[in-house]
Amino acid sequence: MPGVPELPDVEVYREAVEARVAGRPLERVRLASPFLLRTADPPVSAAEGRRVLAVSRLGKRLVLELEGDLFLALHLMIAGRLHWREPGARLPGKVGLAAFDFPEGSLTLTEAGSRRRAALHLLAGREALAALDRGGLEPLGADLAAFAAALGRENHTLKRALTDPRILSGIGNAYSDEILHRARLSPVQLTSRLSPGEAGRLLDATRAVLGEWTARLRAQAAGAFPEGVTAFRPEMAVHGRHRKPCPACGTLVQRIVYAENETDYCPRCQTGGRILSDRSLARLLKEDWPSTVEEMEALEARRRRPR
Repeated sequence: MPGVPELPDVEVYREAVEARVAGRPLERVRLASPFLLRTADPPVSAAEGRRVLAVSRLGKRLVLELEGDLFLALHLMIAGRLHWREPGARLPGKVGLAAFDFPEGSLTLTEAGSRRRAALHLLAGREALAALDRGGLEPLGADLAAFAAALGRENHTLKRALTDPRILSGIGNAYSDEILHRARLSPVQLTSRLSPGEAGRLLDATRAVLGEWTARLRAQAAGAFPEGVTAFRPEMAVHGRHRKPCPACGTLVQRIVYAENETDYCPRCQTGGRILSDRSLARLLKEDWPSTVEEMEALEARRRRPR
């Protein structure tokens, strides 16, 4: 799976779309899938002919503000991707979901796979747009007091707290792994046990990781429309790097799976050398499941030993 575009990806999409459509009229909306549009009033035809006043981000959604107090809000979900094509470009057969036609080009939406999860809303008024906001704090603009208060409202693991859109906005599976590794904090540590110093470290890591990746993705696009958006990048420290060496200490990155969500972490940098228990694998391996880095490395050495 390519992974849900998160704050850095959506922000770079936003900049690219804004550069191409701000101030231009949306001439036509072409929908290839009836399941994409989640609203009926106003009809999507009401957006046609209206100028784009601004392009913004609402969590993981991209929002086009149109004349007449209308808003097109698009959530790409896991496999939705945007492309900039020539005016009136034909949508690709199986994956093409929609096209938004402008005088200079067409913004097209594709979604890989058979499940259609991407969602488009056409909303009248800012109050209707605000109803889509899950309420999470924007992490890049938050101070420590607001950040700590958001994390402390409910007692969750740090992994869950970072990815809950009601707590923090725009962070998903990939960047939460990177943030926790940068902060040197365990993904299963509870928010109720987060010290003030750890909260500050987590906020610093959140700002740094999101800011650095936004700048990196912007530089990679180099003014072109961003393609190849994915949650798995070779430059990442731990996410998607199961059983590869941690760039900070060389320990093999470990993975746990809970409720279909994968979490990659470094046991030496983040959990004090403890190997977190993956319930399904632990049941399968029983006494062979390592509990420390040392046991894991000894097990790895035995596996590599010629027979």
